[in-house]
Amino acid sequence: QVQLVESGGGLVQPGGSLRLSCAVSGSIFNINFMGWYRQAPGKQRELVATCTTGARTNCASSVKGRFTISRDNAKNTVYLQMNTLKPEDTAVYYCNVMTLTGLEYWGQGTQVTVSS
Repeated sequence: QVQLVESGGGLVQPGGSLRLSCAVSGSIFNINFMGWYRQAPGKQRELVATCTTGARTNCASSVKGRFTISRDNAKNTVYLQMNTLKPEDTAVYYCNVMTLTGLEYWGQGTQVTVSS
């Protein structure tokens, strides 16, 4: 059983910061990509950022320069540092993990609300 446990979401004012964490546990091997997606009300789920085992990162253009993804391979944990948050960043954020063999896992989601 593989579990992805997310934490760090919440309510923040525009311009503020949040740090999301996602810890992966269970029988999972050869993790390749770890990343974050988000889904706002009435919209499709979209990629926010991904990070490979070798620390190569990819970020959506809408968050470049504001969000930073990182991971601790020893702890099977991925982080998303979100700075200069905007109301349009409001969404449920989902952790995503993919192995070298193509197995994919999702977290339960954590709500991020940016509002004054």
